[in-house]
Amino acid sequence: MKLTGKEKAPDYQTVAEFRYRIRRYLRFSEQAARAAGLEPQQYQLLLSLKGLPAGKQSTIGVLAERLQLEHHSAVELIDRLEERRLVRRSRDRIDRRQVLIQITPKGEGLLHDLVLHHLEELETVGPELVRVLNRILSRPGLTVRRLKAVNDK
Repeated sequence: MKLTGKEKAPDYQTVAEFRYRIRRYLRFSEQAARAAGLEPQQYQLLLSLKGLPAGKQSTIGVLAERLQLEHHSAVELIDRLEERRLVRRSRDRIDRRQVLIQITPKGEGLLHDLVLHHLEELETVGPELVRVLNRILSRPGLTVRRLKAVNDK
């Protein structure tokens, strides 16, 4: 990105700090999932399933999108969770072609404990994440879009 000299340079330190804080939380999450006997993506799928917005159906396609996975990767992930009896598949009552994924009571119990553990961690790291993000969002000067527009000319 070329600067004309009139703009303020990006705040690399703040962006790097924000990235660092996010990565630390994600590492915590990965370790917590493994300690509970899950792979991180398995935890993410259970969380996505339980936390779907109202009106969203729990199809493989929706879950794949929520986890940013290819459809076949989501199928494999669901297969492994189904083998452990943490989720189950069922047909949609209205559209029998649709396969819906539901979390089982066993899956809910495991997820409940993990989410509580994550919330405790967020109580600790959340304020610093918010502080750094606010530093980025309240930065004076040109917005990123305007800075890019100047550079593209």
